[in-house]
Amino acid sequence: MPVPMRRLIFINRFFAPDHSATSQILSDLAFDLAGAGREVCLVTSRQIYDDPKAALPQREAINGVDVHRVASTAFGRAALIGRAIDYASFYRSVRRCLDELVRPGDIVIAKTDPPLMSVVARPVARRNGARLVNWLQDIYPETAVELSVPFMRGPIAASLAALRNVTLREAAATVVVGDLMARKVEALGAPAERIHVIPNWCNDEDIVAPADNPLRQEWNLADKFVLGYSGNLGRAHDFETVLGAAERLRDEPRVAFLMIGGGKRFAELSAAVQTRGLAGAFRFLPYQARMLLSYSLGAADVHWVSLDPRLEGLIVPSKFYGIAAAAKPIIVIGDPNGELGRLVQRNACGFAITPGDGEALTAALRQLLDAPQTVSEMGARARQMLDAQFTRRQGLARWRRLLDQFDAG
Repeated sequence: MPVPMRRLIFINRFFAPDHSATSQILSDLAFDLAGAGREVCLVTSRQIYDDPKAALPQREAINGVDVHRVASTAFGRAALIGRAIDYASFYRSVRRCLDELVRPGDIVIAKTDPPLMSVVARPVARRNGARLVNWLQDIYPETAVELSVPFMRGPIAASLAALRNVTLREAAATVVVGDLMARKVEALGAPAERIHVIPNWCNDEDIVAPADNPLRQEWNLADKFVLGYSGNLGRAHDFETVLGAAERLRDEPRVAFLMIGGGKRFAELSAAVQTRGLAGAFRFLPYQARMLLSYSLGAADVHWVSLDPRLEGLIVPSKFYGIAAAAKPIIVIGDPNGELGRLVQRNACGFAITPGDGEALTAALRQLLDAPQTVSEMGARARQMLDAQFTRRQGLARWRRLLDQFDAG
């Protein structure tokens, strides 16, 4: 007789039709599992990432997934105090929803938006006879401490870490997105045999950078060598290194800097560009539709990603996978011995540059500027790396294997 499959209950603040990174990855997984015949529930907010005033339906079925959207305040991301209130109201509503929803034998899978969601889910899962799985996109409160987030220090941070560590010790599984993160959570008390590394992914099957890209003409980049950035530019991301390179290349009119996305530091970079008289070299554009990702990623010749070295093992920027899918060289501005720095060096698909070393970034861009064959070869190796290790199919298959173990147990 076939083994019955346990019901899955995912928790995350955003879900389809939202297009933020955590939402896209979760939506891919939930739809895949529902399509394979599993009963999948989703507890999420009624909001859209960049539209906190949105009011999506309270209950609906999307591609076979039973979506429960709970109420929360909607101050948005502009101020930390408003964001904290939004988190608190979401925690409360999620707990109430889980109290009614969770049944014995269920698997409750808590992501980390908002942070520490597993701390809310753990007591409900225990009380109702369900299993808890942590799905860590980042590690809090350590990330907040490193970024000097107000109020997130001292006894408060220590207390939250202690509560989080209980969930790491007790969870049926802890899924992390990188090898360095796996080491971190093991040091924090997660049993090694219950730690599973499942990297994030992108819609790699649909991303093919076009040879003739109309966006380059539309964005006045047709005759430029373009260093691109795509996605959120937040507290964890350095941009001074790029500004330093832009200043050194001020008299090189062929080089342009393309910024697509948003985030707290996006506006800061735009203001700094104006102040330093570099506006002619930069293009600032909003997030592009997912269906245009091949074109928006393909508009740059090479891309950069960044991560504050203090956050290695706490965060892995997921934009890395889309760049690799588009077969573009990747410049990692971060710890050269970090997760992504080691990947680009090991696969010879880009450069790893220490934050603040604008001279090294300038040298890398000059090296590529007149070497289209090198650019093409590096990009091809980036795609080969992704195809070997980080495709969406591989990520979904890893999740299915993990969940099959619970069905058998």
